[in-house]
Amino acid sequence: MGQGYVLTEMTWPEVKEALETVRLAVIPLGAHEQHGPHMTESCDAVLAERMGRLLVAELHPLALLTPTVSMGVSSHHLHFPGTISLEPDTLIAVLRDMLRSLQGHGISKFLVLNAHGGNQATLGVAADKLTRELGVEFYYAKTTAAAKDVMDESIASKPYGHSCEREVSEALYLAPELVREAQLEPGAIQPPGRWSRLRPGNPLQGFYYYEEMTANGCIGDATRASRELGERLVRTALQRLAQAVRDVLDS
Repeated sequence: MGQGYVLTEMTWPEVKEALETVRLAVIPLGAHEQHGPHMTESCDAVLAERMGRLLVAELHPLALLTPTVSMGVSSHHLHFPGTISLEPDTLIAVLRDMLRSLQGHGISKFLVLNAHGGNQATLGVAADKLTRELGVEFYYAKTTAAAKDVMDESIASKPYGHSCEREVSEALYLAPELVREAQLEPGAIQPPGRWSRLRPGNPLQGFYYYEEMTANGCIGDATRASRELGERLVRTALQRLAQAVRDVLDS
């Protein structure tokens, strides 16, 4: 497995040569938001970039990694200090400009590799708008969603998903500098209320601020995280995602 093409580390002649084989641009997408007392706020952006590096290496020489979009739709975290959120229209505009630029260099297939759940709804709209507007193939995927079966087997917390044993485990494997291991703590889940009636699986969906659900900004139990679980999640998801991309490129 080669190193893979990483646009931020290449000269233009190197990019020109790579474009002879590149058929897909991978765009890492994260967020800048609170991750409780034990993870830095750059978490999602860094995890997206690290997973993106692994993916383009796995797909080499067919894929190129673009610069990371390091902010996303994080309005539900805004009451925690430090969070910076983009409006959905802003995120779509950034992606449009990136796609249009890369399209001018001959790339017509794109995968947004997303590490923040709050971006997913916007990416669904972006896929609709930008596919039709630019005439490109626009795909998006969560970084480790393809390993959902591993999560179901390994994670007992209900709910989990933010600065929890899954996310901290992934960070311990991909980017351990993101984690304050001495400060790991479980999510401080609030009593059931309006937030609990809007969670996935309920008849109604709607917006709520994260502090309505968790006092410390976490859900799940980060004290159960391990590098071993992170490696299993990342490697399983990576192989499945790479195969899914190959299937698209071969179709």
